[in-house]
Amino acid sequence: MDALKELAEVFGPRFTTSDSALRQNSRNESHFPEAAPDAVIWPETTEDVVRVVKACAAGGIPVTAIGVGSSLEGQHLPVKGGVSLDFSRMNKVLQVNAEDLNAVVQPGVTRTQLNDELRATGLMFPVDPGADASLGGMAATRASGTTAVRYGTMRENVLALEAVMADGTVIRTGSKARKSSSGYDLTHLLVGSEGTLGIITELTVKLQGVPEAMAAATCRFETVEDAVNCVILVIQTGLPMARIELVDEMMVRGFNLHADAGLPEKPHLFLDFHGTPEGVNEQVGMFREIAADFGAEAWAEAKTTEARNALWKMRHNGHYATAAIAPGKRTLATDVCVPISRLAEAVTTAQTLSREMGITCTIVGHVGDGNFHCGVRFDPEDAEDLARTHAFAGRLNELALALGGTVSGEHGIGLGKQKYMAAEHGPALGYMRAIKAALDPQGILNPGKLLPPGN
Repeated sequence: MDALKELAEVFGPRFTTSDSALRQNSRNESHFPEAAPDAVIWPETTEDVVRVVKACAAGGIPVTAIGVGSSLEGQHLPVKGGVSLDFSRMNKVLQVNAEDLNAVVQPGVTRTQLNDELRATGLMFPVDPGADASLGGMAATRASGTTAVRYGTMRENVLALEAVMADGTVIRTGSKARKSSSGYDLTHLLVGSEGTLGIITELTVKLQGVPEAMAAATCRFETVEDAVNCVILVIQTGLPMARIELVDEMMVRGFNLHADAGLPEKPHLFLDFHGTPEGVNEQVGMFREIAADFGAEAWAEAKTTEARNALWKMRHNGHYATAAIAPGKRTLATDVCVPISRLAEAVTTAQTLSREMGITCTIVGHVGDGNFHCGVRFDPEDAEDLARTHAFAGRLNELALALGGTVSGEHGIGLGKQKYMAAEHGPALGYMRAIKAALDPQGILNPGKLLPPGN
């Protein structure tokens, strides 16, 4: 490949075809097979990305961006080979505009890094998907997480972008203004496009004030249905929860094995309250009144910052706690999102289905916005186990669509959910393909992702 030789000369030690680097960029946190690129390049500037994209466009070589590689639907896997564009060195916080409540960052900045740099300002970046993901990857996959019920997803928290398009053109979308009615909304076309329409090289993100007071708590219920119905009423009453997370009894078992949590194996809610000290106390009291009507027991508050952080660390390690239930296997991690009025039905049906199919499955959920996750342990060398696992995931997706929901609330489509795009989007899928063809006519940007094969 002449283009790769050219790029090797331009980037020197920031270009490699070493087996270790190719292998590192071929791995993923979920169940997909490894997929190695032909080369790895570490850009440090937007101009570096332009050089890579122009050379690859001239040679018809695929380009797949990667942040920290924490996505769960294989978005960063270079399944068609080509160049893996590793953004770990584009990791600078360029501006913090405290008065305007925004920050300008390079795509390799992680959410923890940004919040560390904001510590002295009294501000925070609130989107928290659990993994210490890069902000570029979070924007590309339209990530959300535990705090979305209060602060929204990446869609609501990205004001502006800089991106390199498939021909090497650099565009800027949006502005630092909080709203606009000017032109097509290209910012939010690129947010969630999974690197298939353009490569994000800079983001302007919203910031929030750090709450004066925060409190975390847990409580348990006899059934998942009781816990979810409690959540539904809490949301319908307008209680401003910061986090409201469901963990089912199997997930509790995982926490006990992985973190020695010592919790009874019953459904729990993990809760977070933000506001003034008086406001937090009022929120806690209102929640407890509602929860009591659904038989909530064992109310326990994390009263110190250390205890609160430990609680959310345990929750964020749910992927690894799921692995502790059946060591030696892999996890198919999948999510769906349904209207909150159908949430209890969706979660209980998923539980029943997993038991009927003989599947080891944990359920955790950002249930305040109708989104929940299933972690299924399976043996990739056992064809029957693998088929049963995929059949369960398929039925879960069909259930979500039947209930008026979506096949992914936050993991995205990537490799794993393309087959459901037509069922969810109907004729709109054709327009998605038209946008892809217009913006990336050679199909070099993250090929094989998001859109299913077809015309």
